[in-house]
Amino acid sequence: MSDADLSIMNRVYEIIQDRKQNYDERSYVCKLLNHPKGMNKILEKVGEESIETILAVRNEDHAEIISESSDLIFHLLVLLAANNITLDEIAAELTARHESMKRD
Repeated sequence: MSDADLSIMNRVYEIIQDRKQNYDERSYVCKLLNHPKGMNKILEKVGEESIETILAVRNEDHAEIISESSDLIFHLLVLLAANNITLDEIAAELTARHESMKRD
C-alpha cells in the first residue's frame, strides 16, 4: 500500500476551479476553459496526453511515463472541472467500486 500524499490533486483542482471563476488571460487553464473550440479543445488535450502516456509506456521510459501521466491527470482534472464533476464524486465512485471488489 502506498503512503503517497495525494492532497496535491485537491490543490490543483481548487486552482482549476478558481481559474474557472476568475478569468486571467495569462492562465493556461483559463485559455483551455475559454478556448473557441470549447470542450473539444479540452478533449483534444486529454486525447493527446493519453497517447503520449501510452507511447511512454510502450517505450518503457520510466521518467517519461511519470511526466506524461502527470500531464494526463492534470488535463483530466480540467475536464472534470469544466463538467462540474467534483473530486468527491470521483472518490465516492471509486469507494463504491472498491466495496464491490471486496465482495467478489
